[in-house]
Amino acid sequence: MDALKLIWHRISHWEYWPFWLIYYPMFPVWLYYSIKARSFFFFNAANPGMKNGGMAMISKMEIYNMIPDRFIPQTLFVDKDESPEMALERVLDEGINFPFIAKPDIGMKAFGVEKIHNKDEFQKYVNWTPSNFLVQELIPYQKEVGIFYVRKPDEAHGTITGIVSKEFLSITGDGQCTMLELIKRNPRSHLQLKVLEQKFGSQLQNVLEKNEEFVLVPYGSHTRGAKFVDISHKINEELMQTIDHICSQMEGFHYGRLDVLYNTIEELCQGKNFSIIEVNGAGGEATHIYDPKHSLFWAWREVARHWGMLCDISITNKRAGCTYLSFKDGRTMLKETGALQSRLKVV
Repeated sequence: MDALKLIWHRISHWEYWPFWLIYYPMFPVWLYYSIKARSFFFFNAANPGMKNGGMAMISKMEIYNMIPDRFIPQTLFVDKDESPEMALERVLDEGINFPFIAKPDIGMKAFGVEKIHNKDEFQKYVNWTPSNFLVQELIPYQKEVGIFYVRKPDEAHGTITGIVSKEFLSITGDGQCTMLELIKRNPRSHLQLKVLEQKFGSQLQNVLEKNEEFVLVPYGSHTRGAKFVDISHKINEELMQTIDHICSQMEGFHYGRLDVLYNTIEELCQGKNFSIIEVNGAGGEATHIYDPKHSLFWAWREVARHWGMLCDISITNKRAGCTYLSFKDGRTMLKETGALQSRLKVV
């Protein structure tokens, strides 16, 4: 695909637009809910158990500590100043073996999430990371979903408002074309070409066997090429009971998205063979909006619907004694978030 066609594809498919271009037109909606809640930073009260309500700048380790251990991967916190040798020794002593996952303790959009295969890669990651990070055991399940959960503070049970299936960025061989040629055939992978060239180098000149699938990015991140598919039609009572059972054990959590690796949807509904790899609070998007079949106007309606629930929960918790972020603290959070994103993108 030539450069002009690729540029046009990005322009004509809103899912590739920058975050600000999608959300800035919705500022009047946020302003409406801010007036209703009497605070621009009302979201802090939605999840009293999370720093900033889970909007941003919260330690992932703090969130994992809210979740019962049996539902999450084995996870170890590593201070950025700890020597690679000492850190790796602790990791292996805990029974977390290669390959494992490393990711920033405070991060966003899967920036800095890497699969570590050996000691050299771990050394490189430690030298790279600008902050404290986590090491997690590799979960064997190959499917990922994002499940958006909402529970009003005055209600015993919550509900699921949307589910997105995340298809990892991959290519399928034809026995003739190189990996590079296959990547350039699909705009979704072509848009990730620069990063993929840095990651795979000369390996992209290899030719895959016919029908051989190669996963380029094994993470369900839209910013790293995953395709998001809305499967909200698969919401059922059994799944809602399973997710509600987990979330009700997370003190001070009412609104957010759970990212889950699982084996089959049937087993997930039954509460079997799955692992929660992320929980996003007030800052979690209802990512089923990014299904290519949805229009931007449909997405805006869905975002507004979720912001309305976020506002109502925050107001209820405020009346019960929770506090909103001050304007000063809210601005500080936004500045810190922007600085963190810049560091994670550059390094």
